[in-house]
Amino acid sequence: MELLESYALKGQKKSELSLFLLTFRKRPADTAPGEIAGTRKAEGDKCWHGNPRQPVPPEPALSITAISPISLSMLIGLTGTPGTGKTSVSRLLEKHRGWKVIYLNDLIKQEHLYSEVDEERDAVVADMELIRERLSGILEGENGQDTGKETGEEAGKETGNGNEKENITIIESHLAHYITDIVIVLRAYPPELQKRLEKRGYSEEKVNENAEAEAIDVILAEAFEWCEKVFEVNTTGRAVEETAGDVEKIIDHLLSGREDELQEYSPGSLDWIDSIP
Repeated sequence: MELLESYALKGQKKSELSLFLLTFRKRPADTAPGEIAGTRKAEGDKCWHGNPRQPVPPEPALSITAISPISLSMLIGLTGTPGTGKTSVSRLLEKHRGWKVIYLNDLIKQEHLYSEVDEERDAVVADMELIRERLSGILEGENGQDTGKETGEEAGKETGNGNEKENITIIESHLAHYITDIVIVLRAYPPELQKRLEKRGYSEEKVNENAEAEAIDVILAEAFEWCEKVFEVNTTGRAVEETAGDVEKIIDHLLSGREDELQEYSPGSLDWIDSIP
């Protein structure tokens, strides 16, 4: 079963960007965990992201960003359409930098942090309230199951003069931009993305849905709506080591206060709308 790993675009015009598959249901106060609410109130609590006719004010993002002489702590979201290389990049950074990575999709499935199962699409609907509560527990180190190799403190790496530690936590998921206020969006040219997803065994429908979502910048647009800082990295035709190097550079520059040197990762330079058949 997948965790909303594809995007269903409903509507006649692509320009309307009426996105309905990626839905996050906030559990109403009178609804028990795991229960599917069928009331009008629950319907109003659904966040139909990407639908301009039904705007949803974003909830405050989780953040542990704190630059100080003693510690360098940062929560980073690594997001992107399925197939853009998020997991591969995260594993490389986890190995070479010792940064903590929370693989959010795995966490949601393993701990049942979802509100319902979509049998028709073989997917689950993520419960963002449960997810935020669980992540808060993990980040605070209180009864949290460690989904990375080390705790944030253990993953701290001494820098420079040896008096500073960098405690980096990466949230890896195509949902990460709903969690963090700083996000890096991985991108891939849609025809190349299609080939990657076909190799994964995705159905033709899901391959096309994801390629189309990538072509019209769905996740990038959502990141702009939800996050304070957004960076974009093109993974097309590149090795995972190259992409990981770019992500590492962005994080290092943020930690050192050199964000003004990251202009090459400013969003908006990729235009793949013509790749839609």
